[in-house]
Amino acid sequence: MTAGGRGGVPRWLLLLVVVIVGALAFTAGRIVAVGGENDAAGPNEADAGFARDMQVHHAQAVEMAMIEYRATDDEELRIIAYDIATAQQSQRGQMYGWLVEWGLPQAGDPLMTWMRGSGHDHGASPEADDDELREAMGMASDEDVARLAELDGPARDCLFVDLMIRHHSGAVEMVDAIADLGSVPHVLRTAASMKETQQAEIDALRSVSSRLGCG
Repeated sequence: MTAGGRGGVPRWLLLLVVVIVGALAFTAGRIVAVGGENDAAGPNEADAGFARDMQVHHAQAVEMAMIEYRATDDEELRIIAYDIATAQQSQRGQMYGWLVEWGLPQAGDPLMTWMRGSGHDHGASPEADDDELREAMGMASDEDVARLAELDGPARDCLFVDLMIRHHSGAVEMVDAIADLGSVPHVLRTAASMKETQQAEIDALRSVSSRLGCG
């Protein structure tokens, strides 16, 4: 296996592609933000919280997808992992651009603060710490990510499938919340597209889990 993983794709080249996609998406995010602000009075707390929290959420998805892409021998999972890494890196750039255009900081209130009382708050208590909030959002623990990097073969593939299904399910809940609470039209459109894509990936990952016999 080369440094880039099965198929001879150099790791540095894939990383360069991801960085370029993110940079282009950042520029696109600024353009979309400028064009979309005429449709609404401006972002509310939910719009800003969604942009911040989903960047955190996406960052871990990209990390796990890159681990799987480089290591797996399952061609279907390689394709899924590549799609997750590139699409979510692009969306991170968009959301970063929104906050810049709105003149808001990239960091804000604790995770999911904007979701409280919406019926989509994952059931996390106001006293939950950062690790508990991440778990409630469907994110993997640091130990889970370390295991994903250490395992090999079907055991790693099955862990990736399990972690990513849970991760995507948490994202879908966040999208449902912003659909109820958001105010900026292009945020709502992007979120709806995210839900469609991630739900399709959940279905594909469940199919892979069945094929591999994951418990």
